[in-house]
Amino acid sequence: MAISQSLLINKSASFREPLYESMRKSASAGKMKSAFLCHSHKDEAIVKGLVVLFEEAKVDLYIDWKDHTMPDIPSAETANRIQHKIRTCDIFFFLASLNSKASRWCPWEIGYADSSKKSIYIISTSDGRDTYGNEYLQLYPRIDEGSTDTRKALAIFEAGADKGRWLSLDTLD
Repeated sequence: MAISQSLLINKSASFREPLYESMRKSASAGKMKSAFLCHSHKDEAIVKGLVVLFEEAKVDLYIDWKDHTMPDIPSAETANRIQHKIRTCDIFFFLASLNSKASRWCPWEIGYADSSKKSIYIISTSDGRDTYGNEYLQLYPRIDEGSTDTRKALAIFEAGADKGRWLSLDTLD
């Protein structure tokens, strides 16, 4: 299963800059978990939808293009800052999409996170034609939509599992 990109694009309509800034402050104060979001900058709309979904789960997403301290032109300094953010965030999320699959930075970032022994979760997406998050990404737990008769929310599924547990601060390590 994968999260529909159209769902995320619809959720992005609820994205508000003050919401994102308040999440950053709550994470700094230890009220939320922080997660480095590995993604392609071309996926801005679906990233904004994820911000909205993860705010509901009390998880702050670090998004590099929202970080005003990042260099304007990618360089070794950019890579150093990304390494620092991966190390200091509690969790690492990889947003799997056609764009992240083609990115030069995304494979490097997940490789660095893996070698740093970070908790890594894959967020597979579907664009209606294809599902993204295959091959070596299947080694890691994934975050997906879960549902029961009475509830629909994000859930964590261990690699290869069909049954998961609801996403919350306690289920993320």
